Amino acid sequence: MAAKKTITLQQVRSPARRPERQTATLIGLGLNKLGRTATLEDTPAVRGMLKKVQHLVEVVDGK
Repeated sequence: MAAKKTITLQQVRSPARRPERQTATLIGLGLNKLGRTATLEDTPAVRGMLKKVQHLVEVVDGK
């Protein structure tokens, strides 16, 4: 069985003055402070969450 793909995200902008849904999405991704990184499984759900907050995060590594 093949290894699961992962994606590493880093928060690069603050969620201050953003809608509560975007803040909640960041928390769901495991990011809630500037500079934090999270390595997550590359699934459609994670991709959808990433799309909602793409202006706040940066993809560091997508293997």
